[in-house]
Amino acid sequence: MKLTDDWFTALSYSEAGQLVFVTVRKGLDEFIASRKLKVRVDISLPYDADREGMPSEEASALIEEVEPVLRRVMERDKLAILTGNYTGAGQKDWVFYTRHLPTFGERLNDCLAPFPTLPLQIHCEEDPDWDDYHEMLALEQDDEDDPISVE
Repeated sequence: MKLTDDWFTALSYSEAGQLVFVTVRKGLDEFIASRKLKVRVDISLPYDADREGMPSEEASALIEEVEPVLRRVMERDKLAILTGNYTGAGQKDWVFYTRHLPTFGERLNDCLAPFPTLPLQIHCEEDPDWDDYHEMLALEQDDEDDPISVE
């Protein structure tokens, strides 16, 4: 199975009406069909935001530093795959699908150890059919003039 680097970005709005950028990876059909990555892990990082809900310069720099480390460490042996992320409304969310949650947790702690303690919120859920990913993927079909609301 080959992991693509093919992404698209869609615009949406939070419940409070703030703009949210949704970035989604395409070309993951083989991973879905393999049925190996059954657990979705959502990692949320609240950040200092401007009045539109976008990250401050400092928060942007931190996100730009953390994201490639997370991706590289988790995808190294396809333990987990970053399927998408949300940026806006004062929060950065990364969505991974993993094949082994305990190892994911260990790697997460190891890869974030060099950073200051981050106020992460982590939610894990069984999603063997990748329902959440399919919802994100459907955003590509939505008209950009009619963004949907994200929670």
